[in-house]
Amino acid sequence: MKLMYPPELVQPMRDELTAVGFEQISDANRVEEAISQSGTTLVVVNSVCGCAAANARPGARMSLANVKKPDHLVTVFAGVDHEATSRARELMVPFPPSSPCMALFKNGELVHMLERHHIEGRPAQLIAENLISAYNSYC
Repeated sequence: MKLMYPPELVQPMRDELTAVGFEQISDANRVEEAISQSGTTLVVVNSVCGCAAANARPGARMSLANVKKPDHLVTVFAGVDHEATSRARELMVPFPPSSPCMALFKNGELVHMLERHHIEGRPAQLIAENLISAYNSYC
C-alpha cells in the first residue's frame, strides 16, 4: 500500500511521542496486543495536521507529568500506518474515525475518548487536563 506521507516527513512527528515513552506501532496484531494488555493503555492516533502539532502531541506529552498515568503508551500514524490505524479505529467503535484522536483503554475496554473535535482549536493544556482527569479516574 502506498504511503500518504513520506517517512522522512513524519519521523519528527513520531519522535515527539516516542521520545516520551510511546511505542510506535505499525502492525495491526501489535495494536490488538497492546490494547488488550492488563492495565491501562493510551492510544494516540497521530497525524500531520496542525492540531496534532499544536494541541494533540503537546497535550499528550504534558499529561504524562501527572502522578497517575497509563501503564502503556502506544501510537499509530494515520496515513502511514494503515493497518495499525485501521485496527485501532475498529477498537474505538462506536466513535467514528478521526485523526488526531486519543483513546484510553483499561484491560482492553475503551473507557475514555478524545476525538478530533475535542482537540482541534483547544490549547494543549486543556487536552492534558482532559487526559489527566481520565488517568485519575482509570489509572
